[in-house]
Amino acid sequence: MKIAVASSDYLKVTGHAGQARRWLVFEAESGRSPIEIGRVELPKELVFHHWSGEGAHPLDDIQVVIAQSAGEGFLNRLRQRGVAPVMTAESDPIKAVSDYFAHTLSPPKPRPIGKLLCKALDYFSPHK
Repeated sequence: MKIAVASSDYLKVTGHAGQARRWLVFEAESGRSPIEIGRVELPKELVFHHWSGEGAHPLDDIQVVIAQSAGEGFLNRLRQRGVAPVMTAESDPIKAVSDYFAHTLSPPKPRPIGKLLCKALDYFSPHK
């Protein structure tokens, strides 16, 4: 299974997944250590918040996305494409992927102001 992890510095799991340009891509399965198989840096037009949803996307073959935060628009768009979005407070990408398979992934931190900001961005986004 391929899993993409939002990571602005390729070292830590980051939030604002709909705005994320950098992604770590892992091949992973239950009971095995995740293997990083790639790094993706999206051009602005392919960042999910700006992407029209038409045509191919560099992250088309992933099954799960892990990030620290995301707006409802981003979550809905992924689900429509058959991708499971997962939010977590975990900052270590490899641990996040491993914990996802072990069903021990920490829940995301409450972020009332961040959630409000994401809702505002989603409101003005043409990709609801």
